[in-house]
Amino acid sequence: MKKYVHLFFDLDHTLWDFEANSRQTLLELYETLELEAKGVNDFDSFHKNYLGHNDRLWEKYRNGTIKVDELRWKRMWLALLDFKIANEPLARQMGVIFLDLLPTRKLLFPYTIEILEYLTDKNYQLHLITNGFEETQHSKLKSSSIDQYFKEVITSEGSNSLKPHKEIFDYAFQKTNARPEESIMIGDTIEVDILGAVNAGIDQIHVNHLTKEPVRVQDQLPTYTVYSLKELENIF
Repeated sequence: MKKYVHLFFDLDHTLWDFEANSRQTLLELYETLELEAKGVNDFDSFHKNYLGHNDRLWEKYRNGTIKVDELRWKRMWLALLDFKIANEPLARQMGVIFLDLLPTRKLLFPYTIEILEYLTDKNYQLHLITNGFEETQHSKLKSSSIDQYFKEVITSEGSNSLKPHKEIFDYAFQKTNARPEESIMIGDTIEVDILGAVNAGIDQIHVNHLTKEPVRVQDQLPTYTVYSLKELENIF
């Protein structure tokens, strides 16, 4: 088996449970800002719609068609519009409070701490490559008590690039002194993490938390596919 030295993890949706943490945060906003009285009469639908709008706006942000400030409040605006609430000041207020609260959440995917301990004990060099923002992602790591496992944290903000672009990986190699042939990317999103690793010429592990079927990227399977973090022990 190939000898890896540097393991590059994604954070959101791979280790840090974005859906569960965002639901917890949105529920607090829903109650604090009394959104039910304002017309949001179904929280589950509101949360589901928010996740859809967030994904689509992130894709636009990655493609360079919207700015970050627009992403932060428009995901709230669009979720409110689904309930016929055209209240931009409320959407902007929600965007600010959401970003204050979200990084303090602590919910991780099962076996996150255990696998990071396992890999650290085996002397792998662990790093993060994330499309999140510098302050936000560091806050998530600290709040969930996993910051100490990572040697370097490469963010889109710090690198001035985004997965799946090759430049963010080149920046990561430079910052960590890693060579592509001894590196591997571990992430959940085919179009972002896995395609990015392919573009950078490194091996990939697709952490498929959602289905039990392997997913292709550019008509080929990822180097590895796992369906739980514990399965990484079979590779390393």
